[in-house]
Amino acid sequence: MTARVLDGQALARKMQEEIRPEVAAFTAQHGRPPGLGIVLVGENLGSEIYVRNKLKTAADIGFRADLERLPATATLADTLALVDRLNRSAVHDGILVQSPLPKAMGAGAGQRVFDAIAPEKDVDGLTPVNVGLLVQKRAAFIACTPSGIIELLQCERIQIAGRHAVVIGRSDIVGKPMALLLLHRDATVTICHSKTPSLAEVCRQADILVAAIGRAGLVTKAFVKPGAAVIDVGMNKVTDPAVAQTLFAEGHPRLDVFRSKGSVLVGDVHPEVAEVAGALTPVPGGVGPLTISMLMKNTLRAAQARAGQAVG
Repeated sequence: MTARVLDGQALARKMQEEIRPEVAAFTAQHGRPPGLGIVLVGENLGSEIYVRNKLKTAADIGFRADLERLPATATLADTLALVDRLNRSAVHDGILVQSPLPKAMGAGAGQRVFDAIAPEKDVDGLTPVNVGLLVQKRAAFIACTPSGIIELLQCERIQIAGRHAVVIGRSDIVGKPMALLLLHRDATVTICHSKTPSLAEVCRQADILVAAIGRAGLVTKAFVKPGAAVIDVGMNKVTDPAVAQTLFAEGHPRLDVFRSKGSVLVGDVHPEVAEVAGALTPVPGGVGPLTISMLMKNTLRAAQARAGQAVG
């Protein structure tokens, strides 16, 4: 068996084309495009790449997207002041604070910053208001990665209702909202994490397995029920030749990429899982593009709501 590839890139492009005319209509009606303010603190290489992709996509669709940078030496007070300014901005409908914040800012800084975002501009779905509404199945804005995964499952006609879904990871950004969205669609949901005993055995019960734990190649064939749909949320940069060789057999094109570049981007799911899964998202090109498309969709919704328009 070779798993069917779930092409998140193709779906992301389709979603962007669908909202493009809505963005144009909003701009024509209100004399300005929907606006997104992105806060980037410090110099995290991964964050720089994610932000660059978000800015490019926003510009391509017709949004206004402004990058607000703060140095790594910025304090929590500096960051909160910037968020407050964006909260009061008339031209910014959505606010995204790129994670992670510098460790020097202190424990709990990220949550304090998310708490400060106005719920009506919380296009990342991370404020307590929107998280609480998600629990009650009535959130206006839902975390972008989990909502993108649901779009992908529905587009690929993968049944959710009545199926057993296992989520590896309990983060506020992916694991917890992912579990809630699956539960709201009538799946039976198990949440696993680093302290879960017999992890592979639990995961083998899943019809839908979502891996979001941040460990390269953790999910092997031993974790996967034959025919299961496997969603790989991981984004891990491998620089160790020994690790690369445990992931890719000699002659594999991704191993050639590693040898030419000195690194390779891999997910939490080992490539061998393609031999047993029924469907599998690639890394890159699976979940990542959908996250950005859902961010754009949320920003458009925020703009429409602030303008008093009906939100689809």
